Amino acid sequence: MEGSKAPDDGTVEIPHGARIGYLPQDLVELGDGSVMEFLSEKAGLTSQMQSLVLATGRLSGLREDSAELKSALAAFDELEREFEIRGGHSFEPTAKKVLRGLGFKPGDESRRCGEFSGGWRMRIALAAVLMRRPDVLLLDEPTNHLDTESMEWLEGWLRDFAGIMIFVSHDRRFLERTATEIADLARGVITHYSMNYERYLAEKEEARERLERAIEDQKERIGQIRRFVDRFRYKASKATQVQSRIKQLEKMEIYESDAPAASVRIKFPEAPRSGYEVANMSGVSKSYGGNRVFAGVDLEIKRGERIALVGINGAGKSTLMRLISGTEPPDCGTVKMGHKVKLAYFSQESAQNLDYSHTVWEEACRAGSPLTEAARRSLLGAFLFSGDDIKKPVSVLSGGEKSRLALFKLLLSDSNFLVLDEPTNHLDMNTREIFQRALLQYGGTLFIVSHDRFFLDNLAERVIEIKDGRIYNYLGNYSYFIDRRAAQLSVAADVPPGGGAPGAKDRKRAEADERNRLYREKKVFTDRIAPLESAIADAERRRGEIDASLCDPDTLSDSALVRALMMERSEIEDRLAGSYAEWEELVTAMERKTVRN
Repeated sequence: MEGSKAPDDGTVEIPHGARIGYLPQDLVELGDGSVMEFLSEKAGLTSQMQSLVLATGRLSGLREDSAELKSALAAFDELEREFEIRGGHSFEPTAKKVLRGLGFKPGDESRRCGEFSGGWRMRIALAAVLMRRPDVLLLDEPTNHLDTESMEWLEGWLRDFAGIMIFVSHDRRFLERTATEIADLARGVITHYSMNYERYLAEKEEARERLERAIEDQKERIGQIRRFVDRFRYKASKATQVQSRIKQLEKMEIYESDAPAASVRIKFPEAPRSGYEVANMSGVSKSYGGNRVFAGVDLEIKRGERIALVGINGAGKSTLMRLISGTEPPDCGTVKMGHKVKLAYFSQESAQNLDYSHTVWEEACRAGSPLTEAARRSLLGAFLFSGDDIKKPVSVLSGGEKSRLALFKLLLSDSNFLVLDEPTNHLDMNTREIFQRALLQYGGTLFIVSHDRFFLDNLAERVIEIKDGRIYNYLGNYSYFIDRRAAQLSVAADVPPGGGAPGAKDRKRAEADERNRLYREKKVFTDRIAPLESAIADAERRRGEIDASLCDPDTLSDSALVRALMMERSEIEDRLAGSYAEWEELVTAMERKTVRN
């Protein structure tokens, strides 16, 4: 639909002038420039700014009251109007807000695109699509490379998007919160549902049940007709009726079931009983070079717990998983496993769990399990290995295929403590549900990192958040964690009713002290932010005056004045860029300092 491919038949019509923003699922080339340069170029502002500069130069050389000047002024006004419509004057601060929402740090907009990893480059591509201000937004798996915080920000942005949005996603929570209509593509046919995702699931199930009943009724009717034909085929007196029923059979449109294939059920081996304390981290710290990830972390994991580990990208989730699993030692502190703990670890870099010299089937057979060959093949099919796929050497598999095979082996392991780092990344929705059901029945202890919020919400009973090198515990599922985190972001806390209860005075005094502390800490930042905001407002006001002057024919007739104004405008833009960065750093520091944990 975005025009990169042509259909074999039919036409795709797009209204003239409509801007389309398209995010592919695969990695895109970003070039060698900075992030901000890339965003500006993709928004069409780089070329527009160049056109404005050229137009300004043409104006300076034209005689006042000449027909050429009037024509050039009209062209300049049109360029300026289009630049304003596309948000050119507010582009940089808006772009920085979008980058912040997607998890980038202040200053990242000045770094070169090539410095970022594949997942972060996809975020840059997503930011470029959003900043393009499209009329039609096409997103192919937009949440694949986002952490949960960035997903929530994106959902908020998309809810306010005024244009048309079409997206493909395997993230059920994203579908539930974002989609207002569903286009179900099955067997080459699109069925449209004017409803949200939850209602669509219910409606589709009802439709499937109606179809199954119709199929059964049709089978019964066909059976009756065939029995009549067989009984009276050779009776002359019934020849007309027989021929009529044969024609009826030939014309009948046979209903076909669209029910999914029989769901594969998997079950973990019985988990051997471990000690009550499964794992213990005490005083753990970890750094890479000059980057400190943790400092003095303490964590206890008890038998039977199902724990979700969350945090923004780069917070240290995978590092903590490696420390718990024993694949990497801490710089200081201890990590101890409990009595009779049998740990199985699934890493995002799971190729280490596979023998590249084997085929898929040979690796599948290495997984210790009493499964029969047929059951093992069926389970492999659930993980998208079927037919000749099982004969492939592991060495030629894609990254996703290797991850799925490693996960398959893990499911059959003899363990009582599963440490899983993004296990659902390469699974379709049906396989995720199969995997989730198996985990819900697992008798051991679970410690999981996943950006699939629906998966976490139905599985986790405790959430651990990593933030600023520390960990915070929430005794509840993912939805509870979101609610509690939102409450904690509110600086002022209401004093509960019932002041006469025991300890009420102490509680009120403590809350007052906390509010005073927060006020003092916040004032340190507001005293610096206020004059900075005033300076930014003055600079933006002066920039607006210059822009107005550059549209004045009297100004444009003086080429020396135009050059001076353009130079002043450029200096203002440089100052504003530094001021915006300083403002964002101060606001970020204030939020981190004053939010109660």
